[in-house]
Amino acid sequence: MEYQDPQPDPGARNHIAAYQAELPVPGQGRTVISEAAVAKVAGIAARAVPGVHSLGTGSSRTLGAIRDAVGSSEHAAGVHAEVGETQVAVDINLVATYGTPLHSLADQVRAAVFRAVEELVGLQVIEVNVEITDVYVAPPVKHTVVGAGGTSEREGLL
Repeated sequence: MEYQDPQPDPGARNHIAAYQAELPVPGQGRTVISEAAVAKVAGIAARAVPGVHSLGTGSSRTLGAIRDAVGSSEHAAGVHAEVGETQVAVDINLVATYGTPLHSLADQVRAAVFRAVEELVGLQVIEVNVEITDVYVAPPVKHTVVGAGGTSEREGLL
């Protein structure tokens, strides 16, 4: 007995041909990726690095807090991208969380941005400049103490 491959469904063959006809032909047309799109990809990658408290300078963080309060977010705040035809350069301003080694944090942010932009945007990253503009120190934790006279709040000592 000889094995024969099953014949594909003619309807499926027509569907595949229609799909292939819709695919763009390489070399026809052009793709433009805006600086805003690259900055957003870089900003999301940078925020994902542990030890990054926020992105941006003081004024951009203030505007970001207002945006957050009204339910909007700006993923590209604190990020500037210069996009060429095949290359991109990125500048990032960030606030580190206290206790995070700053040079190590900058290296991790740089690596995350290189990886994300090259993989998602498809452009060669020639540099990622990281400026750490501030260090975030968490406020002291307030503890509630229940005593004979009711409750009171006092700051816990670290």
